Amino acid sequence: MTELVELAENVYGIERAGDMRVPARVYGSAGLVEALGSEGDRTLEQLRNVATLPGIRRFALALPDAHQGYGFPVGGVAAVDRQSGVISPGGIGFDINCGVRLLRTDLRADDVAESAEDLADSLYEAVPTGTGKGSILDTDLDDVRAILERGMEWTLERGHATEADLAHCEENGRLPGDPNAVPSEALKRGVNQVGSLGSGNHFLEVGRVTDVYDAATADAFGLELDQVVVLIHSGSRGLGHGTCTHYVRAFEREYADVVDALPDRQLVYAPLGDRLAERYWSAMNAAANFAWVNRQAITVAVRQVFADLFDDPTLELVYDVCHNVAKEERHVVDGRETDLLVHRKGATRAFPPGHPEIPEAYRDVGQPVFVPGSMGTHSYVLAGGRQSMDRTFGSTAHGAGRVMSRTRAKEEYTAGELRRTLRERGIFVRARSGGTMAEEAPGAYKDVAEVVRVSDALGIGTLVARTAPMANVKG
Repeated sequence: MTELVELAENVYGIERAGDMRVPARVYGSAGLVEALGSEGDRTLEQLRNVATLPGIRRFALALPDAHQGYGFPVGGVAAVDRQSGVISPGGIGFDINCGVRLLRTDLRADDVAESAEDLADSLYEAVPTGTGKGSILDTDLDDVRAILERGMEWTLERGHATEADLAHCEENGRLPGDPNAVPSEALKRGVNQVGSLGSGNHFLEVGRVTDVYDAATADAFGLELDQVVVLIHSGSRGLGHGTCTHYVRAFEREYADVVDALPDRQLVYAPLGDRLAERYWSAMNAAANFAWVNRQAITVAVRQVFADLFDDPTLELVYDVCHNVAKEERHVVDGRETDLLVHRKGATRAFPPGHPEIPEAYRDVGQPVFVPGSMGTHSYVLAGGRQSMDRTFGSTAHGAGRVMSRTRAKEEYTAGELRRTLRERGIFVRARSGGTMAEEAPGAYKDVAEVVRVSDALGIGTLVARTAPMANVKG
């Protein structure tokens, strides 16, 4: 039994024991943490297992939206020493660089309200959803290879993005990826998937700003009350999934002795510096580049739909953040700067004011962070908090976090009832299937307001604004 001890308000700990190399920390209110101890839930067990990884520094971390995942809990962070640590695909996820971007418009809610249903229909027609093929940009294998290497720079060269789009992406939308490290079958899956939502919890949402909590930061982000905004949540599609699957199996073959010794084989890892570890990291970076281009292609379609329905609207990218990735970063550990590889699995980078990697326009207020709720609840805009570097290696929550399995959600909810209820509230939802809608019912998720309240209270992500949905397209 994993014993969780309250250390301070919203801070809980698991003492180092057995094979754990570091203690574990869980950030959350009493209510959020209580859900982690429910029967059959393995979140805390997975967190304790993460603490056994070679090279892990300070803590294994679970954020306020944490829930059970593959090997690592979703909402988990692990920073390992770049020289003596390991890389674990379970700490990144199958949907590499699943992420969120926010577009701001010059429209007001009244400009859109009467057209919200038409807008939902038009966006659903314009942006492919579900599994399999379907894309906004037609691409061949050579295009995909270029995307894997150049990321958002490829979209700029092809006229699908502006300089401002690149400037407002994490890492400017490009990591040092090697297309040759991506397995051929995964690469083929990326052809004609550039500009597609995929399935599951991915979505495209038009909303309005209902609340501003920090006027100065909201102004820096270009946000104001009653403004229409667009959230896009998608990732690297079949290419990312195929890449992760390939390397998990390769790790299991290459490091069979490691697998045998692990508390959970889903934690399989490779030592940094080993050929296979570095090849996977290059492939992961390439898949991350694909995901940024995917979200940019969706942005192209969104801009066109708005242009068709409204009079010369402006849609500008506020920021684009990823939440399934491992990044090389420098952090202070035990009083000295250390090179780390930070695994963020369902976690958002949240660098504080003054950090040099934040775009200049936001450097005084902190990195923009987006925490979506669900198709029937509010979403939130935060800024990287001043305590994030000390508490969470510059990270915060990435969403509400599931509290109910997809299977149970489909037993509890029906698509027809959800559509009717949401429509009565002025929210128009389009989805590829009724099953997807039921799986993503608002009741299947934690209280996102509580998740962001805890982030704000801890100083890892400070509240800036809140949005409410008007039209939503589900994958």
